[in-house]
Amino acid sequence: MGEAVISPIVVAVMPAYNAAATLERTVADIPAGSVQHIVLVDDCSKDQTVEVARKLGLEVIQHETNQGYGGNQKTCYARALELGADYVVMIHPDYQYDSRVIPAAIEFLKLGICDVVLGSRIRTRQEALAGGMPVYKYLFNRMLTLIENISLGQNLGDFHSGFRAYRREVLETIPYRNNSNDFVFDSQFLAQAVWYGFKLGDIPVPVRYFDEASSINFRRSVIYGLRTLQVLVLYAACRCKVWRSPLFGKR
Repeated sequence: MGEAVISPIVVAVMPAYNAAATLERTVADIPAGSVQHIVLVDDCSKDQTVEVARKLGLEVIQHETNQGYGGNQKTCYARALELGADYVVMIHPDYQYDSRVIPAAIEFLKLGICDVVLGSRIRTRQEALAGGMPVYKYLFNRMLTLIENISLGQNLGDFHSGFRAYRREVLETIPYRNNSNDFVFDSQFLAQAVWYGFKLGDIPVPVRYFDEASSINFRRSVIYGLRTLQVLVLYAACRCKVWRSPLFGKR
C-alpha cells in the first residue's frame, strides 16, 4: 500500500471592521474545499460583524481595543500559523475582492512559482474606473506602484491589494510583528518579502467599489502614500548598509 497523501492546510484570514453587510457574500464566493479554516479578526466593529461571522461558522477573534489594520493582520497571521497553515490567504471581508480566485492563487504557491501572490485590481484603466475605483485612488495607485516596482526591482500590477496569499515560510521569516499597526503595514510587508528573497507575483482580480466596501479617505490616502515612500527610503538605506532597522534584519 502506498503512503497516504497529506493535503496541505489552507487558512483564509479576514481582518474585519464593520463588515456585517458584505461578509456573507465574501464567504459564499470562496470555492468549496479550497480552504480548511476561515478566521475573522474583528477590530472592535460597531455593527453586527461578529454575529454574522459566528452565524457563518467562522472562527472569530475579537480585539478588546482597536488595533488598526496592521495590528489586525498581526493577529490574523499568528492564528493562521497556530492552526498549522501551509498557505495563508488574506482577503478583506468587504466584498471588494473576488474570493473565487483563491484556488488559483494557492496553486501558484504550491507549484513554487511564487512565495507571495497578490490580487491585482488594475488590469486596465478602463476596467478599474468602471468598477468604481475613484480617479484619485487610481492615480495614487499607479504612481506608487511604479515607484515601488523600480525601488524594489519588481514588476507587480498592484502593490496595494487587499487580497494576498503566502507560503508559511514567508510568515515565519518576515519580522512583521515589528511593522506598523496602520495601513502602511502592507507596504512594509512587501518590502520585507523582497528583502528576504521571496518571489512575488500577482493574478488579476476584478475590482468592486460600492458604498459598503471599505476604503480610506483622501487625507489618509496621502498619509499612506508618504509613509510608503518612507518605507522605500528605509529599504534603500538598509540595503546600502548606511542604516539598520528591525524591519530588515539579517538575511
